[in-house]
Amino acid sequence: MMGYGMYGYGGIMWLIVIALAIVAIYIFVRLAGKGRAVGGVTTETPLEILKKRYARGEISREQFEEMKKDIGT
Repeated sequence: MMGYGMYGYGGIMWLIVIALAIVAIYIFVRLAGKGRAVGGVTTETPLEILKKRYARGEISREQFEEMKKDIGT
């Protein structure tokens, strides 16, 4: 009898489980933080946000032009 359990692979299996957990956490953090800077602030400029809102139809052309003028571009 070897006495190690799992035919001698017990220690290696734990290392694999820990490595997979670390990789999963890394991927989660990378995906959760995508498009954001430190502190949860978006990296988009006000003009980019305004253009997206106009493209989605949230604001009219007149509102877009007025807001664009307000932000100084």
